[in-house]
Amino acid sequence: MIILTMFAVLLLLLSINVPIAIGLAVTTIIAMVLKTGTSFLIDTAIVMFDGSMKFPLIAIPLFILAGSIMNSAGISRRLIAFASALVGFIKGGLSMINIATSMFFAEISGSAVADVAALGSILIPAMKKKGYPGPFAAAVTSSSASLAIIIPPSIPMIVYAVMAQSSVVQLFVAGIVPGVIGGFFLMLAAYITARRKNFPVEETFNIPNVKKTAKDAALAFLLPIIILGGIFGGVVTATEGAGLAVVASLVIGFIYKEIDFKRLYESACEGAIQTASVMLLVAASVLLGEFLTIEQIPQKVAESIIDFTNNKYAVLGILNVFLLVIGFFLHSVAAIILTVPIVMPLVNAVGIDPVHFGIIVTLNLAIGQQTPPVASVLVTACSVAKADIWDVTRSNISFICVLLVLLMLVTYVPAIPMTLVEFFYRS
Repeated sequence: MIILTMFAVLLLLLSINVPIAIGLAVTTIIAMVLKTGTSFLIDTAIVMFDGSMKFPLIAIPLFILAGSIMNSAGISRRLIAFASALVGFIKGGLSMINIATSMFFAEISGSAVADVAALGSILIPAMKKKGYPGPFAAAVTSSSASLAIIIPPSIPMIVYAVMAQSSVVQLFVAGIVPGVIGGFFLMLAAYITARRKNFPVEETFNIPNVKKTAKDAALAFLLPIIILGGIFGGVVTATEGAGLAVVASLVIGFIYKEIDFKRLYESACEGAIQTASVMLLVAASVLLGEFLTIEQIPQKVAESIIDFTNNKYAVLGILNVFLLVIGFFLHSVAAIILTVPIVMPLVNAVGIDPVHFGIIVTLNLAIGQQTPPVASVLVTACSVAKADIWDVTRSNISFICVLLVLLMLVTYVPAIPMTLVEFFYRS
């Protein structure tokens, strides 16, 4: 009953535009005072500070900064040119370029919002200029940007790992195959739409042009090799890899001699704001965790669902529906912080691998980024495209269906995310 009351209070606060982190902290403090008195208030600030100072969380601002540097140093432009030379000859080729570039950008930024803001500002106007409808351009940009939370490195995966006490590196490895499959599925959906609506071909296939653009982007190709190679090879931790991403991006930017310092400053400020929002959410979540532990809410939820069914795949179906609904109303990081502490005892009780479940969580939240009313990535794409959110959502339905198919495959064919993890870390 207390959880339902807290949820109702939180929704009330959100409805009057109270920031979710503030609403979450206030709701939890009220509940704690009502249940245990005022004695714990003395340590509230210390608990929140300690919770936001976990070492893996340092990776979040660093990955955001690396994405900002990429966009202000000409790296993104070179990647788009190479993708155009490679797949631009296909019907609807500019949408393919959009998806392919998003997949590559995702390997550095780890943020879907950063992806759509950086690449959308270039690709959406280009698509509209070539005759693509604005809503379709925004839809394909938005959906492909959500690959950033599936393909490593991923900021939501880092937050999940902290909340679930799981391995960040294993989560990154588990996201590789689903991310690549998701990219190809999105390309197939874009191609079918392009054939049906007769979208244009971007350019003819020209091997010399492929070689030229590949040479221009050669240093950019080194970024994921340096970052992910260092992380997966055990040379650096995920957090150190984020610092490496910043340094490598800066070095490549200076070599290209294209760094726009004004644009970089603006992007860095925006990244700092995003980071502050995430850290405040994490700090507020620590209070929620304290309350849940005292009241043993996660254990009670686990027991009630196990009383209904202890079949692992039935439980996964229930959790998928729950997470999809949560994704309608909460940003990905907030959803992870609110739900993971509650459901992890259930996940462990029925024998679901925490790394496998982490990929399921991030995929659900990738879909949530495309479904109004919150849909943070979709809203960003609509803003760049100057398109109505409901028009974009209608164009986005086929891409959302693709992500749902991918979710079912990842949920019920665990080998898709887990084969590489088993091979590298558990063999």
